[in-house]
Amino acid sequence: MASDGLNGSHGGIVNGGLDNGLEHANKLNANHERIKFAYWVPNVSGGLVISKIPQRTNWSLDSNIKYAQTAEKVGFEYALSQIRFMAGYGADHQHESVSISQALLHFTSKLNVIAALLPGPWNPAVAAKQIASIDQYTNGRVSVNIVSGWFKAEFTSIGQWWLDHGERYRRSNEFIRCLKGIWTQDKFNFSGDFYQFHDYPLQPKPVSRPGRPHPEIFQGGNSVDARENAATVSDYYFMNGNTLEGFQTQIKDVKERAEREGRLVEVKFAVNGFVICRETEEEAIKLLQEIQGKANKEAVEAFGDAVKNAGASTSNKTGMWANSKFEDLVQYNDGFKTKLIGTADQIADRILLLKSLGVSILLTAFLHYDEEIQLFGDQVLPLVRKLEAEGRGKDAEYEIKLTGDVYREKKSSEEPAK
Repeated sequence: MASDGLNGSHGGIVNGGLDNGLEHANKLNANHERIKFAYWVPNVSGGLVISKIPQRTNWSLDSNIKYAQTAEKVGFEYALSQIRFMAGYGADHQHESVSISQALLHFTSKLNVIAALLPGPWNPAVAAKQIASIDQYTNGRVSVNIVSGWFKAEFTSIGQWWLDHGERYRRSNEFIRCLKGIWTQDKFNFSGDFYQFHDYPLQPKPVSRPGRPHPEIFQGGNSVDARENAATVSDYYFMNGNTLEGFQTQIKDVKERAEREGRLVEVKFAVNGFVICRETEEEAIKLLQEIQGKANKEAVEAFGDAVKNAGASTSNKTGMWANSKFEDLVQYNDGFKTKLIGTADQIADRILLLKSLGVSILLTAFLHYDEEIQLFGDQVLPLVRKLEAEGRGKDAEYEIKLTGDVYREKKSSEEPAK
């Protein structure tokens, strides 16, 4: 297994001042209307599926540096680190999210790394200071993902209150407002139910440039509380995998809420998807079935119980994973539902459908990170760019007609007669 220790063999720079062989990626990503690509950082053990199938994915720092350097060279623009404070559901070991994000930024030159933060264990003053410094070190290449929390034992085992669902999201709302205020105001004042500040003068501020006054703020969830946070305070709304109707409903609802807040143009959308790209659709589906068939049953069921209990207090029972089946939960964020499983052509078509619905960033995960980041960059990403150049991904009606059936919610009446 690769060493977890940081060493000087990887090269890399801190301030993003060198291209470091990124000419290909720069050319691929020249179109400002492109959909952008991100990947989950495997900074926890066990890979990105709760399955006993062998995975050529390593959680060590050395492996993650290799993944990050490969990703930015083939055209990925973002990476998202995971936040865990304790073992659970197949993730027995975890590297802390902010520190590994900084390490990956040190060994890349253009990649934007999204560091996950968990209000409760994290205080916004500490987070704002740390992220602002990292942003300075890297010339504005760090973002944050605010996770409201779903793992009750993770809170109670370290002496943190486990709040009801709505209160967790209300705390996250205050947390985000505090980050933005600290980062943009000379002296920040705030009097909330969870956080208070009195003439707090953070210096240095994070990097500020047109269209990006502070590090971008991501936040996810499916509930009304999550959608309201997206509309009122977040820059990006992360969505789990879903049906076509589910994606359309979420995006429409968040946009309507954002419009009421005067933030319609400020809120963008990202979606999670697990990618299985193979030469034939049959081969890809067979691998999916093997992943699900070799699921760690005990771990998946425990994960399912935890996340569904975490969302049980939502007013309309629409929290994340509310409608997830056992086979969906094998991938943490319903990534199989995004249907990026098939040939490169099929996956590219489905990505362009997602773009036409309003998705700006596709967050990917893979079974074998050792080779599949490169594979995606070689086979799928250039194809998406080629089709974008031909005008694809703009007309939702056309894209739905072309490939939407694979996403449609299956009604019981549509089942074939037996």
